[in-house]
Amino acid sequence: MKTMKKICSAVLAATMLLALTACGSASSGSSSAAASGSASASASEKTKVTFVLDWTPNTNHTGLYVALANGYFADEGLDVEVVQPPDDGAEMLVGSGKADFGVSFQDTMEPAIVGDSAMPITAVAAVIQHNTSGIVSRKGEGMDRPKGLEGHDYATWDMDVEKAMLKNVVETDGGDFSKVNLVPSTVTDEVSALQSNSVDAIWIFYAWAGVACEVANLPIDYFAFSDINPAFDYYTPVIIANNDFLANNPDTAKTFLRALSKGYEYAVENPDDAANILMEQCPELKDSADLVTASQEYLADQYTADASQWGIFDADRWNAFYNWMNDNGLSAEKIPENTGFTNDYLPQ
Repeated sequence: MKTMKKICSAVLAATMLLALTACGSASSGSSSAAASGSASASASEKTKVTFVLDWTPNTNHTGLYVALANGYFADEGLDVEVVQPPDDGAEMLVGSGKADFGVSFQDTMEPAIVGDSAMPITAVAAVIQHNTSGIVSRKGEGMDRPKGLEGHDYATWDMDVEKAMLKNVVETDGGDFSKVNLVPSTVTDEVSALQSNSVDAIWIFYAWAGVACEVANLPIDYFAFSDINPAFDYYTPVIIANNDFLANNPDTAKTFLRALSKGYEYAVENPDDAANILMEQCPELKDSADLVTASQEYLADQYTADASQWGIFDADRWNAFYNWMNDNGLSAEKIPENTGFTNDYLPQ
């Protein structure tokens, strides 16, 4: 969820500031010079594109950094600058036109596409094809299924959509949601939180926190939201773009996504090399090299998964989640079908 990501970003920023300055401001003009050579336009001739992350660099972003390092953006005549998000998130920066592209999430971008706070943003690519988030707990304590959360401490971000989803899966499994102990807590180190018994269950994105438990040899139980309710197989994370930028610069948008697609396709085919590229681009990640490598291997099967190509959206799955939000009164206004995404700028 986006709120958790913002808090994590703030916590990590103090320890990663110097490294993030080098990584977060990466530009294709400098990092791909050797790869693009004389075949690419000079930096002064390239089209400037600004991309804002959702939080600190991680394996969700690998395709972006591969495209920078391997010269894919430079080959398309683009000079891509990567920046860290402001406190109010990537949506605000992209919606205001101060960034052309950024990273968001279908569940938390809803307020930005309908209602009084709607902003001119559209999801133009899916970073991974399926929702790999779920609930992790210590192994053998009965929380391998949603009903098992009864009587246990769950670390909540206290968000309406979060609690509604948790309530849905618990009740679908025959449980009583009122018996789940909701403990407001921002967990930034899931392994330590579980080992110390500070909480019993945590909502995680398996590609990072789940793999971190594996790397730490921490026995866990886990269930995915999408396995309980198919409507929860929504898109998280996604690449968003500014609507005016798309309308005024359709060719640039297409060349950007063509290069970005190559970066993620490279990560699918070469996960170990892609992990090394990410760590070279973002040196602070070298302290977690085992985690980065293992996470990259996990995501190699998730970026495209069963889709026809990287980045493509399935309209039925996109609409299913927003229809569920509509049905449960979780949106300020009804979200019309096919709102907030497009496949028009992906490689054909």
